[in-house]
Amino acid sequence: MAVTAATLSDRAFALLQLCLPTRFISWLVFKLTRIESPGFKNAFIRRFMEAFQVTLDEAEHGQPEDYRHFNAFFTRALKDGARPLDPDPCTLISPVDGTVSQLGTIDGERIFQAKGQSFTASELLGDAELARPFIGGSFCTIYLAPYNYHRIHMPLAGLLKEWLLVPGRLFSVNPATARAMPRLFARNERVVTMFDTASGPFALVLVGALNVGSMETVWAGQITPPHIRSGLGRWSSGRRVELDRGEEMGRFNMGSTVVLLLPPGKIEWGEAFGPSVTVRMGQGIGKLL
Repeated sequence: MAVTAATLSDRAFALLQLCLPTRFISWLVFKLTRIESPGFKNAFIRRFMEAFQVTLDEAEHGQPEDYRHFNAFFTRALKDGARPLDPDPCTLISPVDGTVSQLGTIDGERIFQAKGQSFTASELLGDAELARPFIGGSFCTIYLAPYNYHRIHMPLAGLLKEWLLVPGRLFSVNPATARAMPRLFARNERVVTMFDTASGPFALVLVGALNVGSMETVWAGQITPPHIRSGLGRWSSGRRVELDRGEEMGRFNMGSTVVLLLPPGKIEWGEAFGPSVTVRMGQGIGKLL
């Protein structure tokens, strides 16, 4: 598949974001999505469903009125069985519903973002030592559009070793910005989670974005906001957090991106799995080696 370079409109959109008060916009969206007034939140949900062709057929609750506010709708749970897991335990599963942005081999430390754009594993994880196991390894970047299911699940069973809140900007992470914005995923605020597994370590990075007023994990609850402007927030789990394959580990408010990193020689990506492919949580995306 051809790799598309940034267009003039892509560059203009990226430049516009450099001038926007992205933190204020994201804070405002955070507030709006938690208004509990029935008239406001029901209208908000219905207009969103119409605009993005969202249905509640798979949702645990099937009516806009069932949700406390827009964010409860946006991060809605699904019915049991709506996302069956690939039955082969040697298969890595997609942690989210979304569209593959890029995947492949990490070139030394360098991770491909788009034509002419890349960043390093150290920049993404916020720490050179954490990046060391992934030098020459594999990566996968999956974009969650506003209409996607927004809970994040474990691609394989693992024990949480450490997690970090890395400060940064709140630029859009849509494909246009990824094509035009240098080091996008290493510039945005993000939550880095590090796990140990029977197949070795992996990193799952939750990348914040414009309008993403909240990122949460199941062990720490809401992490952002408040957004931190400087300094790395770094924690051990504080208690033993062991999550099964397919178990929920976090969630986004509004669309964003996850980046999965694996050490060298640990994954063989599926033949049908590649850039621009749509995936669903639980779908097999590669064979663990």
